[in-house]
Amino acid sequence: MQRFKNKTGLITGGTNGMGLATAKQFIKEGGNIIITGRSEETVQNALKELGENAFGFVSDAGNMTDLLKLKQEVEKYTEVIDFVFPNAGYGKFSPVENVDENYFNELFNMLVKGPFFTVQQMLPLMKKGSSVVFNTSVATEIAMPDFSVYSAAKSAVQSFIKTFAVELTERGIRVNGISPGHIKTNIFKNTGLNAKQIESAVQHIIPTIPFKRQGEPEEIASAVLFLASEEASYIHGAELKVDAGISVIR
Repeated sequence: MQRFKNKTGLITGGTNGMGLATAKQFIKEGGNIIITGRSEETVQNALKELGENAFGFVSDAGNMTDLLKLKQEVEKYTEVIDFVFPNAGYGKFSPVENVDENYFNELFNMLVKGPFFTVQQMLPLMKKGSSVVFNTSVATEIAMPDFSVYSAAKSAVQSFIKTFAVELTERGIRVNGISPGHIKTNIFKNTGLNAKQIESAVQHIIPTIPFKRQGEPEEIASAVLFLASEEASYIHGAELKVDAGISVIR
């Protein structure tokens, strides 16, 4: 399929995991993709993997200075953006009593300000028929210990799906979201856990998943690109759960 022939997309946090998988599939289906990452090394490594139809630059989705430069940076590669996947983020988890203001601000800057201002800055480049897909989380549906701030931040993004859909309807821009379950990504990278502790956490989670396995980033990419494609032309303001049913099956 060439669903994205002559289309250009932007994926923040496109250097690994769900973002990178989505970028690969978007290119495979005929599109050009622009990715961002937080270091030059990760951006360049991803670009080598993605090939000649990919472009990228360093941008921190939790930094307002970087966010407000997005349009300027993107315009170096294209005048039009057809698809935005504000995907950048990571997990950081803590009991309520251990949360301080810096921790709270870090997560809300990255997970709430990041998606909001990414889309805001791209709007002048988006035309009728373009699409936004937000990235929420199964954490908005399932109460989990140590997830209070992360879940609240993702719940804010969940609300953007509806409110942005209302405002962008007249422009002909569709807005939807995906809600991933437990996916094989580097979500634990900034938690302070070592490799052994991360593996232990994953093994603790797997028995709770109806399919008894983590999802693959490519499975998220398929859902994201369905929502971005013409196949979803009548889907607007919706959130698609991609979680093996964990949010509804107990």
